[in-house]
Amino acid sequence: MTITSKLPDVGTSIFTVMSTLAAEHSAVNLSQGFPDFDTPPALIDRVFAHMRAGRNQYAPMQGVAMLRERIAAKVADLYGNPVDPDTEITITSGATEALFAAITAVVRPGDEVVVFEPAFDAYVPAIRLNGGTPVYLSMKKPDYHIDWDEVSDAIGPNTRLIIINSPHNPTGTVLSPANIAALKQIVADRDIFIVSDEVYEHIIFDGLVHESVLRDPLLYAKSFVVSSFGKTYHTTGWKIGYCVAPPPLTRELQRVHQFLTFASNTPIQWAYADIMEDASLYLGLSVFYQKKRDRFLSLLENSRFKPLPCHGTYFQMMDYSAISDLDDVAFARQMTTVHKVAAIPPSVFYHDGQDNRVLRFCFAKRDHTLEQAAEILCRI
Repeated sequence: MTITSKLPDVGTSIFTVMSTLAAEHSAVNLSQGFPDFDTPPALIDRVFAHMRAGRNQYAPMQGVAMLRERIAAKVADLYGNPVDPDTEITITSGATEALFAAITAVVRPGDEVVVFEPAFDAYVPAIRLNGGTPVYLSMKKPDYHIDWDEVSDAIGPNTRLIIINSPHNPTGTVLSPANIAALKQIVADRDIFIVSDEVYEHIIFDGLVHESVLRDPLLYAKSFVVSSFGKTYHTTGWKIGYCVAPPPLTRELQRVHQFLTFASNTPIQWAYADIMEDASLYLGLSVFYQKKRDRFLSLLENSRFKPLPCHGTYFQMMDYSAISDLDDVAFARQMTTVHKVAAIPPSVFYHDGQDNRVLRFCFAKRDHTLEQAAEILCRI
């Protein structure tokens, strides 16, 4: 028997490739986006406590009620949106599942979906698996801004969905109030949905404010807003995310979600509900990671790498054009195998492999790790 692949051009993800290469060559791994420090001990203690309390069976399909209530309270406090925890919040097995369920809920064969590149690699496969057609628009260097006139020109009768991501992976760009106003103008009188990937909502720098679509009633009425506990609590391996959406959209998302995973890890959901009582843990995250970013940049001041603007996430884009003429994939491999520092080549986030001679480094690392990497990078 033979199988005709639905995704014939999709191979092993670049994150797996580079992390494997880093392990093989004992390289400092600044490629895949996860911390090399652990989660707060109190959170781990709460998971064990709920396991011992017998909360080890299926959670409700939409998620543990207490956790949904805590998310609703946070959304109201931060974004002024009084969402209903019973009808507008769904706990998912990671943000990636929420993204897939949201795209599946609204995209039909023949629909077009606007995608801004460089784009997180989970978006386009989900679009294609649902018969949709991605419409690619490039963010503009060096600050990776969106040209909203291009967006307006790209909208057609088959446009079903626009996917936005702020703070943006991999570039660190953050949408401004003007960006949100431009998006609102484009979708106001059209039957177009929005998937807003906001997993780095609490990692934003330089005094900027996260402009969530949850703040705007018109945009929220059309939106699936996706976030992640893994990014907030340094627990990427636990794979718990959530989606906030108006009741009609939540109902459609849950129709998909219940046949993807049905429910997510029960004791971990209870533990997150407990730790969310202390808002300082997520409200202090921007300061924590800005110190990491600033530390990393200060360590590289004497290198030949040129930093591009980064106002959010825990990724730093670095221009290496003064160092090498190699394409970014080849240079990333050379960096890992020869110099022993692993990074991600952003051309993999473009459908056409656009190469801008930059690499993406993850600075969600201990100071010792950043110092070790910087010492090497400054010698190149």
